[in-house]
Amino acid sequence: MKSLDGVNKKNDVNNTASEAREKNVKTESEKIDFSKVKVEPLFEEFVDFDTFSKSDFRAVKVKECVAVPKSKKLLQFTLDDGTGTDRTILSGIHSFYEPEELVGKTLIAITNLPPRAMMGIDSCGMLLSAIHEEEGEEKLHLLMVDDHIPAGAKLY
Repeated sequence: MKSLDGVNKKNDVNNTASEAREKNVKTESEKIDFSKVKVEPLFEEFVDFDTFSKSDFRAVKVKECVAVPKSKKLLQFTLDDGTGTDRTILSGIHSFYEPEELVGKTLIAITNLPPRAMMGIDSCGMLLSAIHEEEGEEKLHLLMVDDHIPAGAKLY
């Protein structure tokens, strides 16, 4: 009977934590005033499905993230892309994020772009983010997904 009581207490704690998370999410979303948000218009030009299908979008886990020396904007990410070999991607988002807050996050990257040298470092892909303007100021949010999604999972 003791172990069953322990299970019930654990379930009560889990339910309370879950309810708190749900309440926190609702509270956070209620605070957003989208009437002050400006987004870029949609592209008018269509892309055929075959062209779109050539883009390889993957879930990537941030193993390490550091500011690039001598750059005010660039962060250098060391990523697990599921291949067993670390992937380096540079992103000009330092004004929006500090490197340490991104370690351990699961992000979305396009992985089949040709390498591009920035500050003498090859960036092998691009991290996806959402941008908008709010009261004349640019806002950027990296696309972060559930940590249960494994590194290398393909997006369709």
